[in-house]
Amino acid sequence: MRTLIQNGLFFDGTGAPGRECDVLIVDGVVAPLEDARTIDAREVDRVVDARGQWVMPGFVDMHTHYDAEILAGPGLSESVRHGVTTVFIGSCSLSTILSSPEDCADFFTRVEALPRDQVLPALQEHKTWSTPAQYIEGLERRPLGPNVACFLGHSDLRTSVMGLGRAVDGTQRPTVEEQARMEACLEDALDAGYLGLSTMTNPWDKVGGDRYRSARLPSTYATWREYRRFNAILRRRKRVLQSAPNITTKLNVLLFLAASAGWGVRAPLKTSLISAADTKANPLLSDAITALVSLTNTAVGTDFRWQTVPMPFEVYADGMDLVVFEEFAAGEAALHLADELARNVLLKDETYRRAFRKDYDKRFSARVWHRNFHDADIVAAPDPALVGRTFGALANERGIHPVDAFLDLVVQHGSKLRWRTTIANHRPRKLVELASHKTVHVGFSDAGAHVRNMAFYNFALYYLREVRDAAAAGSPVVPLEQAVHKVTGEIATWYGIDAGHLRPGDRADLVIVDPAGLDATLDGYHEAPMEMMGGLSRMVRRNDAAIRATMLSGEIVYERGTFVPGYGHERRYGSFLRVGVKTPPVLQDQEPSNADRAPDTTYTSRAS
Repeated sequence: MRTLIQNGLFFDGTGAPGRECDVLIVDGVVAPLEDARTIDAREVDRVVDARGQWVMPGFVDMHTHYDAEILAGPGLSESVRHGVTTVFIGSCSLSTILSSPEDCADFFTRVEALPRDQVLPALQEHKTWSTPAQYIEGLERRPLGPNVACFLGHSDLRTSVMGLGRAVDGTQRPTVEEQARMEACLEDALDAGYLGLSTMTNPWDKVGGDRYRSARLPSTYATWREYRRFNAILRRRKRVLQSAPNITTKLNVLLFLAASAGWGVRAPLKTSLISAADTKANPLLSDAITALVSLTNTAVGTDFRWQTVPMPFEVYADGMDLVVFEEFAAGEAALHLADELARNVLLKDETYRRAFRKDYDKRFSARVWHRNFHDADIVAAPDPALVGRTFGALANERGIHPVDAFLDLVVQHGSKLRWRTTIANHRPRKLVELASHKTVHVGFSDAGAHVRNMAFYNFALYYLREVRDAAAAGSPVVPLEQAVHKVTGEIATWYGIDAGHLRPGDRADLVIVDPAGLDATLDGYHEAPMEMMGGLSRMVRRNDAAIRATMLSGEIVYERGTFVPGYGHERRYGSFLRVGVKTPPVLQDQEPSNADRAPDTTYTSRAS
């Protein structure tokens, strides 16, 4: 199969300037550019005219929670339609590799705001594995759309060895034997090509289900001694620790920096933390944390990167169901109650309301949410007169506290009360400067999670638009080729995976972007049913004019708003990407076996 892409502005993902040239794809691989110049268009199977468009590597989304969706809907079409060709899963200590389906559903669904009634059946139907290597085999038996790279989740690991009950008991520690088993399993995962280990120290994140509801995630109960033992393995193996600090207080960031540091006498621990953001609650924070990491990367030998979503951090909520309420006691108490009637009894209680108002009014408490109901507007409600109003404005009219206005409406309308607020990244110039910072990786879409709260699937397109528009306004932040590098090759190179580049011999996972489509449609929200999860309505983006085509393994799977027939159901396009391994394309008539990707074929990045 030969495809010739003509007349586009071509970026190879290394950070080199774009150039107008033709690109030839032969059997899923990028051919030498001189071949594209000399081949007769009549000799190829397909010609794509990309005049006026940008041809670049497919985007790398380094932080998703597709772990459940990839089983029920392995095409992951919401990402692919926005040009993403590689996704990372197993984030935030959550993977579905080692533990039982019920345990995975309990520690996965509440924190990622996914319906347990849909996630658990998907795991029960598809989960046939119990080891990291078996998980890879299980994924590659699915009709994958994009390529997949994976972290081993610490909560999954801890639960599989200790049992969920002991793993979320603060008085329990792994025995010497249990610690050794966890470390051996981590070594097995790294041998299989996993990115590293994902952990979690943020106490917001809670277990769902009925057995241990509202316990913190298992990873948060680990001691720093436990973390250090895993970190020693990751450092020795040159793999990545992905984690989140205590997002409210942020103080244990210093412990992560100390763990990453080489101090001139040892290799640094590659560390990726969520998240860098220009928060309304603390407008000085983003400058402080990027400056701190710049200093430690230089002075004490850390190899540390922040993750950011390069878009306004706008969140939606149905009634009370929003993760930011987990950051203070009154919010936790409400979210602990899954039954709406029991929750309403609590929300009407005056003692509870006093506690909520006290948490809301604390001016100098550590926080992520800015706690301002004057900056939260209603977008849907059974009473049309409420739409477009803020809770604060309604409180002023009624002469009551904003918290009481909010709680009254939640009791009255429940989850039919839909509202939104922007927590961070509200200053456009600051947003693009932060995303372009040398200590920041662009990603953290959280795709596959919070499907009723957030929709950051088109993060890369949004970032490219902002970079282009800043330059057009006469105040450039980074060159366009550097912005392309940020969402493609930079991430792939740092993690050591075969993705994010379009050099001769590279697998042809690419996207053709129409810059004319990088317009205001990138900002809009829409709703689409998730067929793989019982028709649950998901927030999505529908800016189809921005993507001319997405190509996987040399085949166009999405073009002008339409997927090829059978996509996500009939055949596989993507592969599991192992660290340090060159991964061939999946050809239509000859899908490569695991043996074809043996770990002795070392992949060495040539990116600048």
